[in-house]
Amino acid sequence: MFGDAHLLVAADYVVFAVVLLLSAAVGFYYAWRSRKQGTSRDFLTGGRKLNALAVSMSLTASYMSSVTVLSNPAEVYRYGAIFGYLSISYVLAVVYTSEVFLPVFYRLAINSTYEYLELRFSRATRLLAMVIFFFNALLYTGLVIYAPALALNQVTGMNLWGGIISTATVCTLYCALGGLKAVVWTDVVQIGIMFAGYMSVIIKCVILKGGISTILSDAQEGGRINFVDFDINPLRRHTFWTLVIGGTFGWSSIYGTYQPQVQRYNSCKTIKHARLALFINVLGLACTLTLSVISGLCLYSFYKNCDPWKAGQVSSPDQLLPYLVMDILADHQGLPGLFFAAVYSASLSTVSTSINAMAAVTMEDLIKPRIKLSEKKLLLISKGLSLFFGIVCVAMAGLASLMGHMMQAVSIIGGVCGGPLLGLFSLGVLCPFVNSKGGLWGLVAGLAAAVSVTIGEIISPSPPEMTRPLSLSTEGCNFSSGGSLNWTTPLPTEPSLYTATPGQNTDDIHVVQWQSPSYLYFVVIGGLTAIIVGIIISLLTGGLRETVDPRLMLMKEDTLSYHLFKRVKDGVMGGTDSVGQPNKEDEINNPAEEKFDNTRVSSF
Repeated sequence: MFGDAHLLVAADYVVFAVVLLLSAAVGFYYAWRSRKQGTSRDFLTGGRKLNALAVSMSLTASYMSSVTVLSNPAEVYRYGAIFGYLSISYVLAVVYTSEVFLPVFYRLAINSTYEYLELRFSRATRLLAMVIFFFNALLYTGLVIYAPALALNQVTGMNLWGGIISTATVCTLYCALGGLKAVVWTDVVQIGIMFAGYMSVIIKCVILKGGISTILSDAQEGGRINFVDFDINPLRRHTFWTLVIGGTFGWSSIYGTYQPQVQRYNSCKTIKHARLALFINVLGLACTLTLSVISGLCLYSFYKNCDPWKAGQVSSPDQLLPYLVMDILADHQGLPGLFFAAVYSASLSTVSTSINAMAAVTMEDLIKPRIKLSEKKLLLISKGLSLFFGIVCVAMAGLASLMGHMMQAVSIIGGVCGGPLLGLFSLGVLCPFVNSKGGLWGLVAGLAAAVSVTIGEIISPSPPEMTRPLSLSTEGCNFSSGGSLNWTTPLPTEPSLYTATPGQNTDDIHVVQWQSPSYLYFVVIGGLTAIIVGIIISLLTGGLRETVDPRLMLMKEDTLSYHLFKRVKDGVMGGTDSVGQPNKEDEINNPAEEKFDNTRVSSF
C-alpha cells in the first residue's frame, strides 16, 4: 500500500461498476432474444450467422487480455521496443491460418476443433488433445483473472478477491445466459473500453512530457529504441528472429488450432466473412501492440531516473502501469476507474471466451458422442457447463500466484500446449500419409519436448547476458521519510545463472550448465518435434498406404492464394475460362445445416 494518494475514489468505482453492468446487460439481452427459440448449436456457435466486423473485434478482444494491458508495456519498459516485431508474426500467422486451417474447419462445420482429430486420426488423439486444451485454458484463465486483481490490489487497495469474484461472476452470467453471441457482442463493447483506457494514459503522458518527441528522445537515450538486433542466437530472449519465428508459431497455434479462436471465425455466416474477420483482426492486433509499445516508452520516460520496481514501490513489473496511472491520473476523478475498467474488460473478454470454449468442447467431445438427448436438454446442459466452468476458473485463480511474471508465464503455457497441437493439426491437414499412429506419437513427443525445455527454464533460468534487460536507475528517487520505500529490502535482480557453493569451481559449472532457449521458441520446439516424429512414425507404419477422405485435407482450390494466382494468370494470358464459373469460396457458404457426417469417414 502506498498511501491515500493511491486509493481509488467514488467516481472510479462508479465507472468500474458501469462497465461490469454493461457487460452483464448484453448477456441478459441475448438470453431474452433466444428465450423461445434456441439450440445448443446456436448457443455455442451463434448459429453461424455472425458478420466479419463483429467477429474480428471479438478475436482482437479475446487476445487483448489483462496480460496484454499490464505486462506488454512492462516488457517494453524492461527490454525495449524491439517487442514491436511481433506485429510481423501476426500477419504471417493469420495468413497461415486463413490458407491452411480455415478452409478445412469451415467446410466440416464442426463445433469442437478436436472433433477433427478423431475424423482424421483416432479417438485417443482427440482425447489427449482435449486434455491439453483444458490444461491450457484453465491455467491461462486463472492467470488472467488473478493477475490484474493482484496488481490493482497492491497499487490501489482494491479488494483482491472482490476483483476476482466480480470478474468471474459477470463472465459466467453473460456466458451462461447468452452464449457465443453474448460473448462476441460484449467483446465489441469491451474493446472500445480497452482502447479508451490505454489512450487516457498515453494522452496524459504526452501532455505532461510536452509532446511525443520527448518520450521518444528519452527512450532513445535509454536504449529502448532497439530494433536493430538480428542476432540468430536462439538463446537470446528478444531478437528479430525470436520474435518473428517464435511469434509466428505461437500465434498460428492460437488462431489455427485453439478452440476459442476457431469457434469464433467458424461462427461467421460465410467463409468470406470468416477470412475477412481474420484479416481485419490483424489491424486490431497491430493497434493493440502499438499502444502497448507506446505505453512502455511512456513508463520509461517517467521513471527513467527512479524505477518504482527497483525502488521497492511495486513488487512486480506487472504493477508498473497501474502505478503510473495512479501517479498521473489520480487528480482526474473517474479516469483511473476508466483504466482499471479497461484492465477488467480485458479479463472479461478472455475469460468469457475460455468459458464458452470449454463448454463447447465438453459438449461436443464428451457428452454428445455418448448420450442421446433432446435439443432442449442439450441447451440446458450447455448453459450449466458455462456456469460450472465459471466456478472452476475462480478456483484456478488461486494457482496463478505461483506463475511469476504474467507475460512470460502465458507464453510458456501456450508454448507447451500450443506447439504440439499446431504440429499435429498441420500434419493432419497437409500430410495425407500421416496415419493415426504417427499423429498420436507425434503429439506425445512434441508435448514431451516442450515440457522438457520448460522444466529446464524453471530449473536454470536464462542468464542476464541472454535476456539482456536494459538499465534501470534509482538515482533520482527522493522519497520522504514517511514514504513506503524500505531501503533494507534487497533490490530485485534478474535470476542468476547458477548458485555456486563455497569451494566449487565455477568454470566447471558453467561448462555443464543448461542453456535455455528463448521462451518464444518453446512453441517452435514442440511443433517441429511433433511434425518430425509424426512423419517418421507414419512412414515406418505404412503411412504411404493411408487413404484419407479428401474433405479432411487442404485442397489447392480451398486457398485464397490459388484463386488470386489463377485470376492474375488468366488476366495476363487473356484467358476467359474462368469467366462465369462459380467461385470455389461461394460453394462453401454457411454449412450450419449441412454438418459434416462423422460416420462417412469412420473407416479411414
